[in-house]
Amino acid sequence: MASVTLNINNQKHTIDADAQMPLLWAIRDFVGLKGTKFGCGIAQCGACTVHLDGSPIRSCSFPVSAATGKKITTIEGIGTEQKLHPVQKAWIDEQVPQCGYCQSGQIMSAVALLKNKPNPTDTDIDQAMSGNICRCGTYDRVRKAIHRAAKTSKEIAESGK
Repeated sequence: MASVTLNINNQKHTIDADAQMPLLWAIRDFVGLKGTKFGCGIAQCGACTVHLDGSPIRSCSFPVSAATGKKITTIEGIGTEQKLHPVQKAWIDEQVPQCGYCQSGQIMSAVALLKNKPNPTDTDIDQAMSGNICRCGTYDRVRKAIHRAAKTSKEIAESGK
């Protein structure tokens, strides 16, 4: 066991855990943030996607000790019920989720994509989202939501809000 301090959604959390424990378990079981999901456990489906210093990672296979000193952002850290992130709002507007299980990982990957490519093409979206598997096959709605979020983000930036 080791004492590990994590910066999750701009709050520090110190936990005692095996240094090799997946970050996902620290987020869910030690800190209590349940939005990040366990999917495959081998970094193949993307359900566990969080941001580490702004880049998407698969938390199910990332050792908690490697996250020390880094900024971790989960689905709970990108918006609030009162002020949704443009991607979250677009997800609702386009009615993307069906079962919803993969959606937090999908949203986190979409947020990272738009940060790096504010006006992505369909090819950019397909490439960036290819690591996120949706059992329900909502890929067309995911693509529409990302385009909508890109447009909304641009309008927000131009209006200065």
